[in-house]
Amino acid sequence: MLVIEGMLPFVSPQSYRRMVAEISQLGDNQIRNIGLVVMVIGVVILFFVRG
Repeated sequence: MLVIEGMLPFVSPQSYRRMVAEISQLGDNQIRNIGLVVMVIGVVILFFVRG
């Protein structure tokens, strides 16, 4: 997981900074909803890979 998370700042640090700045402008509920969606996508991918 850390390898995947480290790819964006390694490949494009400017895009990473911009993305983090945009995320910091979002409200708590929006960040929670994004986190929920990402977790569900991760569980679905894991289900298909291990299934």
